[in-house]
Amino acid sequence: MSESRRDRLDQPREPGRVHLPKFDPEAFGRWSEGIARYMGTAKFIVYMTVVIAAWFAWNTLAPEHLRFDPYTFTFLTLILSLQASYAAPLILLAQNRQSDRDRLSMEEDRRRAAMQKADTEYLTREIAALRIALGDVATRDFLRNELGRLADELDEAALRREKRARAEWDEERP
Repeated sequence: MSESRRDRLDQPREPGRVHLPKFDPEAFGRWSEGIARYMGTAKFIVYMTVVIAAWFAWNTLAPEHLRFDPYTFTFLTLILSLQASYAAPLILLAQNRQSDRDRLSMEEDRRRAAMQKADTEYLTREIAALRIALGDVATRDFLRNELGRLADELDEAALRREKRARAEWDEERP
């Protein structure tokens, strides 16, 4: 069996290469979006306000020996700075992922719009061709007029035949 060079103990490691742990960027991105979404809710603001108010209350009203952050609230400032230093990149990462999704969505919309435009132009050409072809086709009114004219001609021809037949019959009978 072939062992990878990294797993072999009889071989020295490559100098100057730091091997960081591997992580799934997609999973990390989803996790950061979840945090960014939660930090953008009223629930987070209310919880944060309650925690800070409790912090103030404990460190101002508690007995002197139970206070863990004296009046200037240095530890609270450090924690809020730490939260902000982690929140900002997570929010930026979430915004970048959202802009990537928006860009893909716009490209898809643009592609669909182009397809729809091509389909519309095709249908417009087909309708124009049908209208041109229908110009050569008899319409209902035209057919009705022609049939009416033919019926009148047939009636006239039938009357003429009848008159001729009567005239012939009258000639045969003296």
